[in-house]
Amino acid sequence: MIFNFLKYLRPTWYFNLKPKVDYAYFPTEEILRKSGHAIEIDTGYKSKEAQYRDLAWRAFQLGFISEKPKEGIDVWEKVKLPIADEYRFIRKNYHKVWSIYVLAFRLLTFKNPFREFSGYLKSKKVKREDFSKDYIQYSDYETFESNLIKENPLVSVVIPTLNRYEYLKDVFKDLENQTYKNFEVIVVDQTDDFREEFYQGWNLDLKYWYQEEKALWKARNEAIKSAAGEYILLYDDDSLVENDWIEHHLKTLDFFNADLSSGVSISTVGAEVPVHYSYFRWSEQLDTGNVLLKKDIFRKIGLFDRQFEKQRMGDGEYGLRAYLAGYKNISNPYAKRIHLKVGQGGLRQMGSWDGWRPKKWNAPRPVPSVLYLSRKYHGNKKTVLMMIPALTPSIIPYQFKRSRILKLLSIFLIPLLFPLLVYQVLKSWKLAGKKLKQGEMIEFIIG
Repeated sequence: MIFNFLKYLRPTWYFNLKPKVDYAYFPTEEILRKSGHAIEIDTGYKSKEAQYRDLAWRAFQLGFISEKPKEGIDVWEKVKLPIADEYRFIRKNYHKVWSIYVLAFRLLTFKNPFREFSGYLKSKKVKREDFSKDYIQYSDYETFESNLIKENPLVSVVIPTLNRYEYLKDVFKDLENQTYKNFEVIVVDQTDDFREEFYQGWNLDLKYWYQEEKALWKARNEAIKSAAGEYILLYDDDSLVENDWIEHHLKTLDFFNADLSSGVSISTVGAEVPVHYSYFRWSEQLDTGNVLLKKDIFRKIGLFDRQFEKQRMGDGEYGLRAYLAGYKNISNPYAKRIHLKVGQGGLRQMGSWDGWRPKKWNAPRPVPSVLYLSRKYHGNKKTVLMMIPALTPSIIPYQFKRSRILKLLSIFLIPLLFPLLVYQVLKSWKLAGKKLKQGEMIEFIIG
């Protein structure tokens, strides 16, 4: 962990775990200078170690991507940094409320109050850093001629669908207009009123079948097993893309010598891409609605874990599994999609659309699969650290989750709802424990 206090705010972050192949997520000053990306060291830190780690962190956030593994700062070596440096790091990277949260948490866990208050006060004038201004620009990408695209590999576009013919029609239209033409489309249809005639007349290499069981991860797994392409493009049935979508996914794999290209998702037509997704950087997630990856990855680490069926985080688990196996996943700002998030069909109909907001008072909070994922890879202690700040905002209804006023009010509701929250969390913990005892349900491609 690059800074120790990250365990309070991001205890279950991908990059807290050491991968099999460790690329330079945390470059040194020399590495940055040689690559033409000079970043000034923050001498406000007391220790040299904290200065180097802060530099590496900023390079990571600004989009520095190296081709060479095992080059950079060894962040897996545990070091004890000055308390003031830890608070400075939190202040620089998170809202000031989080430094108060960390202070309160550490005081409640019997850390030395004099050292804590001293470190906290020394960071009070530190301003939060804005990574949107000076991010690293890969200008060569625009003129890059991709040999991979010239090789013209077959891409298999995988789409599970459930009661969304109205939106799937627009998905097919966008695919017909792609500039890259060598692809097949595989649709696994779980619609209640299956209509085979819907699939007739499209100018696409289209394969489809009806799956009676409403199971998202089963659908994706079966489609991947049947795919003829060596590149799998996972997509959703309620999305819109531009005509160079496939082309940019392939180009990004080639440009960065990567294994996965994770596209950007926005939910409103004409909306700007969120700042942290507007430039190339290491991807911190895998979105099965917009990601291109090599089929060989599925051969090596298996298909999707069906323990997540009808629940959340199946894509998050796969992204983490791919990262730990040493695969290179790039966040791709050029491969955009508009995710309509329609109110019918899909995972909304299957069950758990929101991982933290149960529909019934006696339902588990969070969805058991969330704790299954966290406990499996990060352990019980870090799972508890993850839940503490997540529970309070989960009280707010999904449609109002960005309201600052309601977030503030939710804090005052905690004492009133505490018994219910404890019941829901314990129920989720128990169900997640059953999943862990049963073990992963991961199938491998044979041949």
